[in-house]
Amino acid sequence: MHYKNPGFFALMNLDDDERLENVFWANPCSRTAYQDFGDMVTFDTMYLTNRYGMPFAPFVGVNHHGQSILLGDGLIFNVDTETFTWLFQTWLQCMDDIAPSAIITDQDRAMKNVIAIVFPKSQHRFSLWHILKKVSKKIGSHRAYKSDMKNQLMKCVYDTQTIEEFEKSWEELINTYTLKDNVWLQSLYAERKHCVLTNLKEFVDQFDSALKKKIENETNLDLHSFSITIPCISRSPIEERFQELYTNTKFREVQQQVMGVLDMDPSLVRQDGVKKTYMVEDEIRVEEFTKHVTYYVDFHEEDCDAKCSCRLFQMRGILCRYILAIFKRNGIKTLLDRTQLQLIVRSKYSVHELCEEKADLIFEESIQDGARYAES
Repeated sequence: MHYKNPGFFALMNLDDDERLENVFWANPCSRTAYQDFGDMVTFDTMYLTNRYGMPFAPFVGVNHHGQSILLGDGLIFNVDTETFTWLFQTWLQCMDDIAPSAIITDQDRAMKNVIAIVFPKSQHRFSLWHILKKVSKKIGSHRAYKSDMKNQLMKCVYDTQTIEEFEKSWEELINTYTLKDNVWLQSLYAERKHCVLTNLKEFVDQFDSALKKKIENETNLDLHSFSITIPCISRSPIEERFQELYTNTKFREVQQQVMGVLDMDPSLVRQDGVKKTYMVEDEIRVEEFTKHVTYYVDFHEEDCDAKCSCRLFQMRGILCRYILAIFKRNGIKTLLDRTQLQLIVRSKYSVHELCEEKADLIFEESIQDGARYAES
């Protein structure tokens, strides 16, 4: 059974006895948002289930304010290959057959196999949060777990910046604590490159309320970005350009990096033609501890392109203090177009005009459609 009204997409899957097995839906805001914020998507079936044991399966992205946003939702009867195939193909159909660049999930084997088929060109990675949740259960009984082993594992995961560093740190961990026979750790290493009780109608009611609040919060942040300008804290033309391009939420993150440039003293470690490699040392505060870190920045004089081993730009979409320090040292005062194209700019606010202008109508239609499916 397939139903589609203007903007709202929904599809149900019935068994041979015409009983509901799976359902997927996406409102107009989710479908519109995917056009601009669908590069990276997370999928998780562990949030909650209804009274019939049907897992809630949301597709989630990140918007230009750094907020999580819903890009489609499902209620599924099973977590097997057949169900995931139906759900992923339905979601892809809803999004006009445009697959995400990357998708993050848990380590479910059936899910992994289906993603390789339905999204063959998407990079699939496992959620680190899900993996680390299992640490205490899988190796917590080891006599050295609470003394130092857990800290060494966390250092291996979070503090290594290159493949070589990770391999060396992992080998030391395994050898030091005699973990070669730990099946769970070995399975992680083998796949290191990937590394509320309610019925359906009640669920739709609760979901609708939560989603409407989320849209309102995003709208308020959009209006704040366009009506209020946060003053710059330096005379840098680069910061002024960030002020122009970013939402206020992301610009505040940028300013934290701009302030950090004052403490940076990069040193040139090698130069190969137009390519320079700098080493930058820093101290990072983690809760009550201070951690010393060393990062390396590759800088190309010809096109003023820079990449840092901290990978803040890849993870958060903003340039780190280390790259900004290299720009300052080399007299770079403007951003090239190639860098600007990758920024999370606030002009993307326009994709949500539909949600602002027709929010009440959208949610009224969504709740009626959801209730219709629940009662079918």
